[in-house]
Amino acid sequence: MLGGTQFLGRAVVTAALARGHEVTLLHRGEHEPPSGARVLRADRTRPDGLAVLADGVWDLVVDTWSGDPAVVRRSTDALRDRAGHYTFVSSRSVYAWPAADGADESAPLVEAAPDDDPDDYAWSKRAAETAVLAVFGHRALLVRAGLLIGPHENSGRLSWWLSRIGRGGVVAAPGPADLDLQHVDARDLASWLLTAADRGMSGAVDGVGPPGSCTMGELLEACVAVTGASAELRWLEPEHLLAEGVTPWTDLPIWMPPGPEHAAVHRGAAALAAHAGLRLRPLTQTVADTWAWMSGPDGSRLQAGGLPPEVERRLLETAPPRPATDTPAAVLPITRSSSPSGLTLPSGVSGCSPDGRGRA
Repeated sequence: MLGGTQFLGRAVVTAALARGHEVTLLHRGEHEPPSGARVLRADRTRPDGLAVLADGVWDLVVDTWSGDPAVVRRSTDALRDRAGHYTFVSSRSVYAWPAADGADESAPLVEAAPDDDPDDYAWSKRAAETAVLAVFGHRALLVRAGLLIGPHENSGRLSWWLSRIGRGGVVAAPGPADLDLQHVDARDLASWLLTAADRGMSGAVDGVGPPGSCTMGELLEACVAVTGASAELRWLEPEHLLAEGVTPWTDLPIWMPPGPEHAAVHRGAAALAAHAGLRLRPLTQTVADTWAWMSGPDGSRLQAGGLPPEVERRLLETAPPRPATDTPAAVLPITRSSSPSGLTLPSGVSGCSPDGRGRA
């Protein structure tokens, strides 16, 4: 495991150990790894960072890197003759933005940049995919993750909503409440990718649950239930939020208003992963487990983000009265030239890694 101390990477290590696998974990030593793995400390962004792997042989390598794609090139070169299979956790951000409603793995990809640009999340992921395929070919699995949530999340998505709702009071809930979402619990994706790699699966697969796996209302109501907070969800119209300058996905995590960008994020086909056995645990379990983790010592170190309290107050104070009857959600335009950075983990407006190393 390259990385493996946070979020999805940690879930992969934990799942592999539970299956009885011998796990070697290479990381920089910034976070405590799961117990039971053989730990190698090195910084693979350095030219000599992979020297510690010189004598090993592995059945499977799992890599969640999202920064400079040169790091993945060095990793694949170093492991080409010493690893049977290479699974790279990529992102659905690699599809040309915005991906069409119902897009699958055949959708157009982002155009390659002439030079490596580690600040371009989508292109960095795509360049890393290319590097993996160039070396491992049919021995490579590209898992293009969608919205990841669950314990050990450090991206400020579900964890932000739980934290906000846990404080109680009137909560600015981005509508409509029946807006469909598409997600995957990191633990479910971790277990699935281990099985897929063990079976020798190759090529690109969108690693996310089915579209419509839950709604915005179901997600936030579950947060209210597990926190036990005296929180009131006040649903605000998308038009009001956008007019007040709210940035979807960043200011209000997970939420994208109805329209092409919502479809790009939350309506991928995901049929291939489902056919290959990816299943989601109940949303209520994911939310409850995340809240339990947040209530412990690790969860107390979550990074801040999301809507500032003073902005939330303004949104609530200036919200127009809700209509007497519900009407179909309008399709709203959003000015954006690329996908919301890092569908597999945002922090602010920058991409964030599946294993949670900030950019990874």
